[in-house]
Amino acid sequence: MNLQESFCKLRQFSIFEFLNKIKNMKSKIILFAVILLTSISFSQTKLGTVNSDLIIGKMPQMKGVLHRVENYGKKLDSSFQIKTKDYQAKIEAYKAAVKTLSDTDKKTKIQEITLLEQEMAKFRKNGTTMMKIQRDDNMRPLYKKVSEVIAEVAKENGYTQVLTTNGNQFGYVDENYDITKLVLAKLGIKE
Repeated sequence: MNLQESFCKLRQFSIFEFLNKIKNMKSKIILFAVILLTSISFSQTKLGTVNSDLIIGKMPQMKGVLHRVENYGKKLDSSFQIKTKDYQAKIEAYKAAVKTLSDTDKKTKIQEITLLEQEMAKFRKNGTTMMKIQRDDNMRPLYKKVSEVIAEVAKENGYTQVLTTNGNQFGYVDENYDITKLVLAKLGIKE
């Protein structure tokens, strides 16, 4: 056997071996796909939806949350009104005394007024943030309770997944799988 014949046999063997490996891989992939499809068909999922914002809006505790947040807002407004009155008083005092003030005193008064304006802007910005924090802190127990009840209702009714419908996230939702009414009933809230 010469070198060329050996090379041809080696090449033929490699090609046959390669084709054989592809057949084995193909059969393994098909087997895997069959197993996967079988397991998917046996493990059916039951998907439900819920409108948690609707539920929270109907909870009796929501009135208390709104009242507490409103009172907090009134306290912030009261503090802001005090700063506003102080600001207006400084401007009136400046206008009344502007003709008698030296240039240095004018500059000092203008800096005081500018600083007060900046403080008021910062207070306004912080007030908005503080209102959001206050609202979130008061809403957290409601969301926690609703979440727990949703989990209970889902387990009792055999749902494997529950999605929220808030924000129109779905193009279509079958009403038969919406558990909002079940959660409201579990919380003792009538529609």
